[in-house]
Amino acid sequence: MTRQATAHPRANAPLALGDDLARAFSLERFQDFLHVERGSARATNEAYALDLARFVTFMRVKGATRPAGVTPALLRDFVYHLKDLGLAPTSIRRNISAVRTYFRFLVGEGEIAQDPSDRLETPKRWLTLPDVLSVHETERLLAAPTLDDPLAFRDRAMLELAYGAGLRVSEWVTLGVKDLMLDDGLVRVFGKGSKERLVPIGRRAIGAVAMYVRELRPRLEHGAGKGMLLLNAHGKPLTRMGAWKILRKYVERTGITKRVTPHTLRHTFATHLLEHGADLRAVQEMLGHADIATTQIYTHVDREYLRSVHKQYHPRG
Repeated sequence: MTRQATAHPRANAPLALGDDLARAFSLERFQDFLHVERGSARATNEAYALDLARFVTFMRVKGATRPAGVTPALLRDFVYHLKDLGLAPTSIRRNISAVRTYFRFLVGEGEIAQDPSDRLETPKRWLTLPDVLSVHETERLLAAPTLDDPLAFRDRAMLELAYGAGLRVSEWVTLGVKDLMLDDGLVRVFGKGSKERLVPIGRRAIGAVAMYVRELRPRLEHGAGKGMLLLNAHGKPLTRMGAWKILRKYVERTGITKRVTPHTLRHTFATHLLEHGADLRAVQEMLGHADIATTQIYTHVDREYLRSVHKQYHPRG
């Protein structure tokens, strides 16, 4: 059903886009809907108008000239674009609310058949990402085990694998000796849902693992190792808690003040790759993410790093 335009105060943001584009995206009709049917406050209407003007501008640049051309992938890109603009989390959530309300309106009007925003999530994880170690901090941590530690070879192998392959802690402790393909520079990992992936590791990790397998693991293995690579002092498979305690010991030894968990090393792995120009889909494959949108979270960390460098070194930062 087509509504008559109702006289009421209306923000000018959509009109600034050009009448044709505003009409193509039904922005004036949406504002009428907000004012007449929802009775939204003037401040809300004006905020939504500005949010949708930004949204439509972004979609036009991406080649979507009508609502039907907007896909879930484009909406995710838009959310990351908002983060890149430096908007506060509250502003990003309001933008997402505006977009969701807008598409529900279009579906109700019969202008589109499906709502591309129905699974669009507010990026709460941006607020809870653990600290990422710098390259220097990572090098200090990996060098922390010394020959004074009885299980130094194991600990060095564990840390090098965790950072070198971006493994989840559950993957550290379930990695089998048979999963090592050191001649090829690979390890076979069974991730979530027992999905298998091959992850490359560098020469440092290869050297550390080879040293452990040759020099220490045979002395730990008393028949209770179950084929697992990482064993505890009693020759049994290392547990998640055991791995966490080992990591904490070396974090404390190096004096790193950031909160470092096993997952921090996985975040650090992904962030360092992206900082040095790695392709996002290659990182997705190495991390074992089913959806690239999950991997895109790490581009946030990368962009924050770039922003911090700019702020620190640019004369007008």
